[in-house]
Amino acid sequence: MSTGVSTNDVKSGLNGSIVVSVLLILLGAAAIAFPYFSTLAAESWIAWIILFGGISKLVYTFQTRQEGGFVWQLLLSLLYIGTAVLLLVYPLQGILTLTLALGAFLLTEGVFEIVFAFQRRAQPNWVWALANGITTLVLGGLVWFEWPSNSPFALGLLVGISIIFTGVSRLFLAIAARSALGESQPS
Repeated sequence: MSTGVSTNDVKSGLNGSIVVSVLLILLGAAAIAFPYFSTLAAESWIAWIILFGGISKLVYTFQTRQEGGFVWQLLLSLLYIGTAVLLLVYPLQGILTLTLALGAFLLTEGVFEIVFAFQRRAQPNWVWALANGITTLVLGGLVWFEWPSNSPFALGLLVGISIIFTGVSRLFLAIAARSALGESQPS
């Protein structure tokens, strides 16, 4: 029984994975090089996403006002918009809150990455995924022990480190998979 996936399709997918891995490494390095800017950019980006989400919810609320629950949908929309405005007007307070949320995120991501690594034990270089998970777990723990003094730079620095490790681990997994296909030189 054929799966319909050719070796060329797999190689093409692996080449794309390598490109994404290198891009992740470069973006992570940029975040580390400019941690204050990265932190402020991350906070602002999240604020804008919440704002556009709130505006979308508000439009949808008025389009479907006959369906019931109008008041609750309106309040939820205003909560989104109000939260976004507060994050945009008071970015430093938003950074404090988001840094703590990042710590929780990194702790959770670290656990998931470790589970992912152990599921990939049969693959060569699976320990890179394990190293990624352990590093992410440690970074999440650092946020808890150093918060709030680390908030002005922690988001950018920790996200940058996490992105680099994710890129490196994925790069080594993709290279190992290419090697398993009999291709020793990346094209």
